[in-house]
Amino acid sequence: MHFRFRSGLSNMAAHGERNNYFVREIEKNDGSALTVSQCYMGDVGCVVWDAAIVLAKYLETKQFYDPSSGVNLWAGQRVVELGAGTGVVGLMAATLGADVTVTDLEELQTLLRVNIQDNQTLISSGSITAKVLSFFSRGEDVSGFLPPPNYVLMADCIYYEQSITPLVETLKLLSGPDTCIICCYEERTEGINPKVEKQFFELLQQSFNCEEIPSSKHDREFSSPDIHILHVRKKG
Repeated sequence: MHFRFRSGLSNMAAHGERNNYFVREIEKNDGSALTVSQCYMGDVGCVVWDAAIVLAKYLETKQFYDPSSGVNLWAGQRVVELGAGTGVVGLMAATLGADVTVTDLEELQTLLRVNIQDNQTLISSGSITAKVLSFFSRGEDVSGFLPPPNYVLMADCIYYEQSITPLVETLKLLSGPDTCIICCYEERTEGINPKVEKQFFELLQQSFNCEEIPSSKHDREFSSPDIHILHVRKKG
């Protein structure tokens, strides 16, 4: 399942490192659009995945954000995005008024900074910064992200078998009793993917309660039977 978006070369593509990027525009409900640079070459974090679009648009649904009735559950909320990649999910949250930290590996910080810079005009009451945080190894220091945020966002972070345990450990360290983790992932049936997903959720449910959000509460246009959204909260 793939969504169609307007794409093209960045207006600044002729300058320096931007030759490495191509742009995807993701339209918001207010008619403005996030401008998201992706890399022509690189690892999985260099492109916008469908699950990230589904999650970004979910943040805009009326249960969270409805300007006509004065509803904005993102205003002033502290949000951390794990495995942010291009940063599209965190950027959406920031444009809705959240104070966001997007995190990923050191090698993706330049791309994150480019996308933050290119979308700064859409961010008025919220804020967004990029920091290094890897969930690929145990014992990652999360002290710089505490006290626990109101929300942890993650889209398509369940794909490496060796990262399952450290990812769950990172979630445990980051989360407080009031933290809501919103996890979005595309269900894949090929290769090792089903095994990895099964192991992840078995481990996650030892410490967290998971509630799958029905598709009727996803964005009506940007949804798919293969893409799941869960709200995850710490037990006890």
